Amino acid sequence: MATHAVTNQPPPRVDLDEFAANVPLAEAVERHDAGWATSDLAAVGRLVGSARFQHDAERANVHEPELRAFDRWGTRIDEVEYDPSYHRILGEAVAAGAHTSAWAKPRPGANVARAATFMLFAQIEPGHACPVSMTHAAVPALAASDTLSAAWLPRLLSRSYDPALSAGKRSALFGMAMTEKQGGSDVRANTTTAVPDGDGRHVLTGHKWFCSAPMSDAFLVLAQTPSGHGESRLSCFLVPRMLDDGTRNVFAIQRLKDKLGNRSNASSEVEFDGTVGHLLGEEGRGVRTILEMVTRTRVDCILGSAAGMRQAVAEAAWHARHRSAFGAHLIDQPAMTAVIADLALESEAATAVALRLARAHDADASDDDRAFRRLATAVTKYWVCKRGPGHAYEALECLGGNGYTEAFPLARRYREQPVMAIWEGSGNVIALDVLRALQREPDSLDAFDAELAAARGVHPAFDAHHDAVRATVAGLAGTDPRDAQAAVRPLVASLALALQASLLLRHAPDGIGAAFVDARLGDGRGALYGELPSAARSAIPALIARA
Repeated sequence: MATHAVTNQPPPRVDLDEFAANVPLAEAVERHDAGWATSDLAAVGRLVGSARFQHDAERANVHEPELRAFDRWGTRIDEVEYDPSYHRILGEAVAAGAHTSAWAKPRPGANVARAATFMLFAQIEPGHACPVSMTHAAVPALAASDTLSAAWLPRLLSRSYDPALSAGKRSALFGMAMTEKQGGSDVRANTTTAVPDGDGRHVLTGHKWFCSAPMSDAFLVLAQTPSGHGESRLSCFLVPRMLDDGTRNVFAIQRLKDKLGNRSNASSEVEFDGTVGHLLGEEGRGVRTILEMVTRTRVDCILGSAAGMRQAVAEAAWHARHRSAFGAHLIDQPAMTAVIADLALESEAATAVALRLARAHDADASDDDRAFRRLATAVTKYWVCKRGPGHAYEALECLGGNGYTEAFPLARRYREQPVMAIWEGSGNVIALDVLRALQREPDSLDAFDAELAAARGVHPAFDAHHDAVRATVAGLAGTDPRDAQAAVRPLVASLALALQASLLLRHAPDGIGAAFVDARLGDGRGALYGELPSAARSAIPALIARA
């Protein structure tokens, strides 16, 4: 029918190499010693860019996981049923090493290659990244027990994926169950108990308010152990879904969370009642046992946010290149060009800092890099993850009405981005962590400051910003603790912007670093995307070309 002829609609953005198309990511991979991985990353880029993979990503979010608490005879089974598309995506991510490749083959750039792989998958389907990230982060926690590490680490390093709950599997994914109704991030308020049961086992009783990916093979759980002096001590336990005798551990899934986004991934409430757990690390040292795990998942929150920004920029730029209005392509109209360029600038900065952090987490990291990453991870987690939702919205608006529909991926991305800012410490939790690091870990501050100082002398506005940050940090000494807490959020934002600016000034081509300083630190900076100051506009053609 003539009335149904479709014109002036962009073609599907499918069957392309998402790695090759992401120029800032490819450059960062080379810069941070992971050039040896480009062939594998190109293969992943073609996979996630395929029409088939993108269809699976949509299907996994439309056909959401469902709880099967009982079988038809009334036996408790506590299983979650996923659409086959979700299992295909998760299996492909594991096969590509998005979970534990950096642990399996440590070398310079190993975490960079793993980060880029993780980002490529999360760019198209973010929900599966939750169990992938938790499995990656569980590896350093397992080091607290030689026995548990020997039993589980080979399975975590495997690149095969088996979704069944069964004993004797050669591969495994891990989840976490830390927070409770009454405490949330204050895990020391947990009431779940763990009582010794002989033979190194404990019996757990209690509940967990958030337990994501409940079909994982094992979980790291915090519970209180008796001290013998009438007090309880928070300890870490490994809780398997299957016991050694082939029976199922008690893992009573109460319900699945009805979440804003992250719909392909099940998140649950779970109760323990005689649940078997194995002590991981020393009794009473549960928080210390999971510290490295928390740091690794925070890095993955940054990677996930940066991946979402890349998707947002790519989809917005694609639409603007292929859609015409008022006699010209949208991309050639100055107002839209400025918006796309500004979105691309934000994405470039997020990608640069994400890969810099990944390199700092490699096994060969120097002492300075280890100190740097302590402060830089928290600073960046706060800022990049908070920038994600607004960035997704602005990109969505570039698509007009199409962007607001679930038929296009940016509505899903807009609902997804907030989870990265909340998971593993929301804004205030992270900001207070930064404050503690500034006050208690001078080596971390020195290493962070050295990273900023490396870009001095290139742009006067950056130097002025760096001077102001130094003065603010120095002013923390002697400040009333409550006043310091009240003022810490803008300081964290200033630190994050300084780090991004330093990286882009040193490494981004075509004046992009100077444009970032002018747009984010200069006097003429705007409040919304698309308000680039005149000093930053010379970089617009380069940003558009790289978008």
